[in-house]
Amino acid sequence: MNPIERLGLAALHRLDPERAHDLSIFALRSGLVPLPGQAVTSDRLRLRLAGLDLPNPIGLAAGYDKNARALPALMRAGFGFVEIGAATPRAQPGNPRPRLFRLTEDRAIINRFGFNNEGAQAIAARLARRPKGIPVGLNIGANKDSPDRSADFAEVVRIAGAHADFLTVNVSSPNTEKLRDLQGAEALAALLQGVLAARDALPNRPPVFIKIAPDLDEAALADIAAVALAAPVDAIIATNTTLSRDGLASTHAGQAGGLSGAPLFDRATRILARLHRKTGGRVPLIGVGGIGSAEQAWQKLRAGASAVQIYSALIYQGFSLAAQIARDLDARLAREGVTLAELTGSGNADWL
Repeated sequence: MNPIERLGLAALHRLDPERAHDLSIFALRSGLVPLPGQAVTSDRLRLRLAGLDLPNPIGLAAGYDKNARALPALMRAGFGFVEIGAATPRAQPGNPRPRLFRLTEDRAIINRFGFNNEGAQAIAARLARRPKGIPVGLNIGANKDSPDRSADFAEVVRIAGAHADFLTVNVSSPNTEKLRDLQGAEALAALLQGVLAARDALPNRPPVFIKIAPDLDEAALADIAAVALAAPVDAIIATNTTLSRDGLASTHAGQAGGLSGAPLFDRATRILARLHRKTGGRVPLIGVGGIGSAEQAWQKLRAGASAVQIYSALIYQGFSLAAQIARDLDARLAREGVTLAELTGSGNADWL
């Protein structure tokens, strides 16, 4: 972390978390954040995932730039791919404030935003104007007051899907009441059928991913694996935030919402490993949850991920983290003489 970034983070941490988040988006858009300018890449880091060419396997998870306002800057921040959103068909304000909490002692975050966003039309327009570069995906969700939440997902695909490189079906946010019910086998299969039909009508036919919760039991995880393989989806993102509060020290531990950051690492990685085993490596997995170093990215890859995403660690370590993880991962791949493909799933049994 360079001195400018360190000072900027210290200043932001003196502010209300959501105000700091909004200011960080403004700083990115204004060119005030030091960025590498392009993705760190090498022959060892490049990969093809779900038909997408990634310069490196380090992505930005959805939720940071919900409305694609800082997308050109994020595409120059060192990531191999970026996911924005979640987008819903209609704009909605989300849940009442305060709804974002730093758990500094735990290197964690709790949020209960509730899919606050400006709506699929506004987000689609920004996606369409983005510069060429790394793949950019759109996380899609449902309006809180929708009479048919399943249909909302397909509607976002119809509105914005033609401008995205991939689409992520988000049925795992804990902050929209009963949304996680859509992870059930029958409901998920029906939802995906509608999403895939809408996707197939697009000129670009972007790959479709699903994002799952870290709080699934063995039967639910088996159902999701079976539905994903049958649909078929192009990748699974494991995982979203957790409702668990195990082992937290912060005074904010009792806040409602989804927990992300360092405490999520083990829980999310175990789900990832079990999912890799249940799918037999037949669908690519993207590992998310608690990654703050190249070592933790390495462990996600060993557990079964083909690529990873980060978000909460950026709040504590800054945007230079993406490039740092990519460089450190590249050096370790060279040192140990393995490829990304060979690394994926190589330590799966350690997490079961």
